[in-house]
Amino acid sequence: MDLKSKIRVIEGFPIEGISFKDITTLTGDKEAFKVAVDLMVEDLRDKNVDLIVGPEARGFLFGAAVAYGLGVGFVPIRKPGKLPAEITSYEYELEYGKNTLEIHTDAISKGDRVAIVDDLLATAGTVSAAAALIESLGGEVVACEFVIELEDLKGREKLSNYHVNTLVKYDI
Repeated sequence: MDLKSKIRVIEGFPIEGISFKDITTLTGDKEAFKVAVDLMVEDLRDKNVDLIVGPEARGFLFGAAVAYGLGVGFVPIRKPGKLPAEITSYEYELEYGKNTLEIHTDAISKGDRVAIVDDLLATAGTVSAAAALIESLGGEVVACEFVIELEDLKGREKLSNYHVNTLVKYDI
Protein backbone atom coordinates (compact mmCIF):
# COMPACT_ATOMS: atom_id res chain seq x y z
CA MET A 1 0.00 0.00 0.00
CA ASP A 2 1.23 3.50 -0.82
CA LEU A 3 0.97 5.13 2.63
CA LYS A 4 2.17 8.46 1.28
CA SER A 5 -1.01 8.73 -0.79
CA LYS A 6 -3.03 8.45 2.45
CA ILE A 7 -1.40 11.53 4.04
CA ARG A 8 -3.00 14.89 3.28
CA VAL A 9 -0.56 17.74 2.64
CA ILE A 10 -1.76 21.23 3.57
CA GLU A 11 0.37 24.10 2.30
CA GLY A 12 0.73 27.20 4.46
CA PHE A 13 -0.38 25.57 7.73
CA PRO A 14 0.08 26.52 10.52
CA ILE A 15 2.00 29.43 8.95
CA GLU A 16 2.99 30.43 5.44
CA GLY A 17 5.95 28.46 4.15
CA ILE A 18 5.10 25.26 6.06
CA SER A 19 3.90 22.16 4.23
CA PHE A 20 1.89 20.35 6.94
CA LYS A 21 1.65 16.55 6.73
CA ASP A 22 -1.79 15.62 8.10
CA ILE A 23 -1.88 12.03 9.36
CA THR A 24 -5.59 12.13 10.25
CA THR A 25 -6.40 10.97 6.74
CA LEU A 26 -4.12 7.96 7.28
CA THR A 27 -5.47 7.12 10.74
CA GLY A 28 -9.03 7.52 9.46
CA ASP A 29 -8.45 4.91 6.76
CA LYS A 30 -8.76 1.55 8.54
CA GLU A 31 -6.59 -0.31 6.05
CA ALA A 32 -3.84 2.32 5.89
CA PHE A 33 -3.75 2.68 9.69
CA LYS A 34 -3.47 -1.09 10.09
CA VAL A 35 -0.69 -1.32 7.50
CA ALA A 36 1.27 1.49 9.17
CA VAL A 37 0.98 -0.08 12.63
CA ASP A 38 1.76 -3.57 11.30
CA LEU A 39 4.92 -2.30 9.56
CA MET A 40 6.19 -0.74 12.78
CA VAL A 41 5.32 -3.85 14.80
CA GLU A 42 7.17 -6.03 12.27
CA ASP A 43 10.26 -3.80 12.43
CA LEU A 44 10.31 -4.05 16.24
CA ARG A 45 9.39 -7.72 16.59
CA ASP A 46 12.99 -8.99 16.93
CA LYS A 47 14.23 -6.18 19.19
CA ASN A 48 12.96 -7.61 22.51
CA VAL A 49 11.07 -4.44 23.38
CA ASP A 50 9.64 -4.18 26.90
CA LEU A 51 7.83 -0.85 26.47
CA ILE A 52 6.70 1.59 23.82
CA VAL A 53 6.98 5.29 24.63
CA GLY A 54 4.88 7.79 22.69
CA PRO A 55 5.34 11.57 22.90
CA GLU A 56 2.23 13.72 23.18
CA ALA A 57 0.00 13.76 21.26
CA ARG A 58 0.27 11.96 17.94
CA GLY A 59 2.78 9.53 19.39
CA PHE A 60 -0.12 8.27 21.50
CA LEU A 61 -2.07 7.25 18.39
CA PHE A 62 0.63 5.06 16.90
CA GLY A 63 2.52 4.15 20.06
CA ALA A 64 -0.44 2.57 21.85
CA ALA A 65 -1.40 0.60 18.75
CA VAL A 66 2.17 -0.65 18.25
CA ALA A 67 2.41 -1.61 21.94
CA TYR A 68 -0.81 -3.61 21.59
CA GLY A 69 0.54 -5.31 18.48
CA LEU A 70 3.73 -6.32 20.28
CA GLY A 71 1.95 -7.27 23.51
CA VAL A 72 3.98 -4.78 25.57
CA GLY A 73 3.17 -1.78 27.74
CA PHE A 74 2.72 1.81 26.58
CA VAL A 75 4.12 4.86 28.40
CA PRO A 76 3.06 8.40 27.46
CA ILE A 77 5.49 11.29 27.48
CA ARG A 78 3.54 14.48 28.16
CA LYS A 79 3.76 18.22 28.09
CA PRO A 80 4.20 19.86 31.52
CA GLY A 81 1.41 19.64 34.07
CA LYS A 82 -0.40 16.65 32.55
CA LEU A 83 0.89 13.76 34.69
CA PRO A 84 -0.47 13.27 38.24
CA ALA A 85 2.34 11.32 39.96
CA GLU A 86 6.05 12.05 40.51
CA ILE A 87 7.61 13.16 37.23
CA THR A 88 11.00 13.55 35.60
CA SER A 89 11.33 16.51 33.23
CA TYR A 90 13.60 17.38 30.34
CA GLU A 91 13.84 20.83 28.77
CA TYR A 92 15.14 21.07 25.21
CA GLU A 93 15.75 23.65 22.52
CA LEU A 94 13.55 24.09 19.49
CA GLU A 95 14.35 26.13 16.40
CA TYR A 96 11.86 28.72 17.75
CA GLY A 97 12.25 28.47 21.53
CA LYS A 98 12.22 25.85 24.30
CA ASN A 99 9.95 22.99 25.23
CA THR A 100 9.68 20.54 28.12
CA LEU A 101 8.64 16.90 28.23
CA GLU A 102 7.68 14.90 31.32
CA ILE A 103 7.36 11.22 32.19
CA HIS A 104 6.29 9.46 35.37
CA THR A 105 9.47 8.65 37.28
CA ASP A 106 8.33 5.07 37.89
CA ALA A 107 7.29 4.42 34.25
CA ILE A 108 10.67 3.09 33.13
CA SER A 109 12.81 0.68 35.14
CA LYS A 110 16.55 0.17 34.87
CA GLY A 111 17.25 -2.18 31.97
CA ASP A 112 13.88 -1.76 30.23
CA ARG A 113 14.25 -2.00 26.45
CA VAL A 114 12.22 0.85 25.01
CA ALA A 115 11.10 1.87 21.52
CA ILE A 116 9.95 5.41 20.85
CA VAL A 117 7.04 5.69 18.40
CA ASP A 118 5.87 9.00 16.94
CA ASP A 119 4.25 10.33 13.80
CA LEU A 120 7.04 12.61 12.54
CA LEU A 121 10.82 12.80 12.44
CA ALA A 122 11.87 16.35 11.57
CA THR A 123 14.75 17.94 13.52
CA ALA A 124 14.75 15.13 16.15
CA GLY A 125 14.27 17.59 19.04
CA THR A 126 11.30 15.83 20.61
CA VAL A 127 12.58 12.29 20.11
CA SER A 128 16.05 13.22 21.42
CA ALA A 129 14.40 14.68 24.53
CA ALA A 130 12.29 11.53 24.90
CA ALA A 131 15.41 9.37 24.61
CA ALA A 132 17.18 11.48 27.24
CA LEU A 133 14.23 11.03 29.62
CA ILE A 134 14.16 7.25 29.07
CA GLU A 135 17.91 6.93 29.56
CA SER A 136 17.86 9.13 32.68
CA LEU A 137 15.53 6.57 34.25
CA GLY A 138 17.80 3.65 33.30
CA GLY A 139 15.98 2.50 30.18
CA GLU A 140 17.69 1.54 26.94
CA VAL A 141 16.33 3.03 23.73
CA VAL A 142 16.49 0.21 21.20
CA ALA A 143 14.58 1.83 18.32
CA CYS A 144 12.77 4.90 17.06
CA GLU A 145 9.78 4.42 14.75
CA PHE A 146 8.08 7.15 12.73
CA VAL A 147 5.33 7.31 10.15
CA ILE A 148 6.88 10.33 8.37
CA GLU A 149 10.44 11.58 7.94
CA LEU A 150 11.25 15.05 6.63
CA GLU A 151 14.64 14.12 5.20
CA ASP A 152 15.90 17.65 4.48
CA LEU A 153 15.83 18.48 8.21
CA LYS A 154 18.39 15.71 8.89
CA GLY A 155 16.87 14.52 12.16
CA ARG A 156 18.05 10.98 11.44
CA GLU A 157 21.66 12.17 11.76
CA LYS A 158 20.99 13.22 15.37
CA LEU A 159 19.68 9.72 16.11
CA SER A 160 22.71 7.83 14.75
CA ASN A 161 23.07 5.89 18.04
CA TYR A 162 19.64 4.31 17.55
CA HIS A 163 17.86 2.08 15.07
CA VAL A 164 15.54 4.40 13.12
CA ASN A 165 12.68 3.27 10.89
CA THR A 166 10.35 5.53 8.92
CA LEU A 167 7.47 4.55 6.67
CA VAL A 168 7.12 7.63 4.43
CA LYS A 169 9.79 10.12 3.43
CA TYR A 170 9.39 13.70 2.21
CA ASP A 171 11.80 16.35 1.02
CA ILE A 172 10.66 19.68 2.36
